[in-house]
Amino acid sequence: MTEHLIYLDNAATTFPKPPAVLSAMVETYGRLGVSPGRGSYDLASEAETLVEETRAKLARFFNGPDPKGVIFASNATDGLNLAIQGLLKPGDHVVSTRLEHNSVLRPLHHLREQGMIEYDLVPFDGRGFIDPHDVARSIRSDTRLVVINHASNVLGTIQPIREIGRICTERNIPLLVDAAQSAGVVEIDMEEWQIAAIAFTGHKGLLGPTGIGGLVIRPELEVRTTRFGGTGVDSRSPVHTQTLPFRLEAGTLNLLGIIGLSAGLDYLAEKGIDAIHKREMELLTKLRDGLSSLDRVELYSAEDLSDHIGLLTANVRGVDPSDVGAILDGDFGIAVRVGLHCAPLVHETLGTYPNGGVRFSLGPFNTMRDIERTIEAMAAIAKPR
Repeated sequence: MTEHLIYLDNAATTFPKPPAVLSAMVETYGRLGVSPGRGSYDLASEAETLVEETRAKLARFFNGPDPKGVIFASNATDGLNLAIQGLLKPGDHVVSTRLEHNSVLRPLHHLREQGMIEYDLVPFDGRGFIDPHDVARSIRSDTRLVVINHASNVLGTIQPIREIGRICTERNIPLLVDAAQSAGVVEIDMEEWQIAAIAFTGHKGLLGPTGIGGLVIRPELEVRTTRFGGTGVDSRSPVHTQTLPFRLEAGTLNLLGIIGLSAGLDYLAEKGIDAIHKREMELLTKLRDGLSSLDRVELYSAEDLSDHIGLLTANVRGVDPSDVGAILDGDFGIAVRVGLHCAPLVHETLGTYPNGGVRFSLGPFNTMRDIERTIEAMAAIAKPR
């Protein structure tokens, strides 16, 4: 085990966090760690102001139509559940894809098992991309939602959301985008791409802590309330308020997470998303080239890295991916993610089910030396015995 950890599991959670994010969480929460808005004192009002300022930052970040459409939740999975279960009604049909994470597949499966909905899953091609025409062909007269991830958490491929958004608008069907992997990594434009709702998480590309994420929706999108409780609004009524954003929020918000998320957004604004992504892709290209030169290493959808985020998945022929991960960690101090990555249909299509693969995912603080050492480690594992 080496002393320096090489962390290549940023698609799960980015680590380390920028020092400014950590210091903001400690200092700001230490000063006003109270329940936002639910008190008659200045600290509660100041905390509420911070929450609303972060909503406004997120609305600008995604070019969303209104800060009132920014809903705070625990993560992207939570946001996706809010949207999927709040939008769909009995008899509805959904179009999604085989690229999806279980955060989409399982809610859809649950609703279908209840006899409530039907859905079709569009396949991806050999390069890891969805064809927008396949989405269009899958839409039926009873289709009420299209849900698709922006960037695959297994292949790293960025899907053609702009084209799919245009198709959905022409058919008057809302497009829900899972931006868990892409938010903070590449630019996203709700208005230009005609997106109805975006689910995001704070602990990946947005460089915030775990436990914060949510949903950005167009205010006219009729997402029903699926959780009920205190909001600090109209407390006399037994009926949950229908005013956004509180219609989709219940209980005390994660103020510490919101503070960290806000600081992560500030960091991205300072450094520039494009500059960070360019650097990550330089490192990924180096990693791809190094791994592709190893005889026993198989790569998936990595021949052309245009329209990719900074991750790729590989396997060593004859070695279980869990063993590869254990050797990388134990012998070389390299942290990767192995298995099915909560995206079993991707691995079924790749032929890597049920064992999955070894995922290498880059972040803002990886270095060229990290990549060189990773290639050396994989060469040692793949060396003919």
